[in-house]
Amino acid sequence: MVPPLIALEEHFLSQAVLDAFDEQYQEQFKAIPAAKDKLKDLDSLRLSEMAKGHISMQVISHACAPGGPNPEQCKQGNDQLAQAVQKHPDRFAGFAVLPVANPEECAKELERSVKELGFVGALIDNHVNGKYFDGPEYDVMWRKAEELDVAIYLHPTWPSENMMPQYTGNFTGGASRSLGASSWGWHTETGLHVLRLYAAGVFDRFPNLKIIIGHFGEMIPFSLQRICKLSVRWGDQQRKLKQVWDENIWITTSGVWSLDPMRCILGNTKIDHILFSVDYPFEPNENGLSWMKDLEESGLVTQEELEMIAYKNSEKLLKLKAPKMTNGS
Repeated sequence: MVPPLIALEEHFLSQAVLDAFDEQYQEQFKAIPAAKDKLKDLDSLRLSEMAKGHISMQVISHACAPGGPNPEQCKQGNDQLAQAVQKHPDRFAGFAVLPVANPEECAKELERSVKELGFVGALIDNHVNGKYFDGPEYDVMWRKAEELDVAIYLHPTWPSENMMPQYTGNFTGGASRSLGASSWGWHTETGLHVLRLYAAGVFDRFPNLKIIIGHFGEMIPFSLQRICKLSVRWGDQQRKLKQVWDENIWITTSGVWSLDPMRCILGNTKIDHILFSVDYPFEPNENGLSWMKDLEESGLVTQEELEMIAYKNSEKLLKLKAPKMTNGS
């Protein structure tokens, strides 16, 4: 029997940001039935969709917005989400959206969201117009996350204008957009960002920083041994990359419904750093439930390990408690 499920990469779009970025989402709205309605809803529709996948709790986050929302949009979005969490505290928790173009404002909004709104961390876009967050100006954001003892979920976003040439070639515009986004570029760019943080010494300056990445580790686990071997050339870091991977990085199952990646990850990633996620509404909750059943029947993990992935690891990392459910509803 599949245990309770806490899902961490589950999105909504605030009205403030939906008004500003509606055009960028049009392709996904066309491809995914009712995606817009599901992104807007923080009540009965979301709960009914959770029931289809036996999801006990969603940690809800703002969907990505190219270039990042401004501070006022972030505040409005976080306040809107906080109202939903207050209405359904046993079913919803919140990750803050931050104005990632402004590191100082990120720190302020993260503190407000955690201390005043009760959020359990933040989910942020992977870059701002091609700029990553490994520079010293972003230390204020990482320092605040470490100080508050909350996790930052580093999430893919669309390629910036200067990134697009590498995803453009002798193929259709649709192929170009897909290569730059969910079929490849989102994942390699997010994995690269994590490695940049390590190379830049961010984990030395903030040794207790907690980073979550989705989609089975954004390509890193499948080259982890080679990366670890070669990363000794990257500078004079205080800890080896594998130690940082073991201590500072958590990965989720979001949107990848195959057991093949899990076979790899179980060989090089600590079991208590693997977290269940769906990527709702861009993935149906039913897919997550089906995958968990496949994992349970595969023999790859024990029942205790299955429960750790399903909800116990998230409870420990985010200081949550999965509600007791009846038939997942």
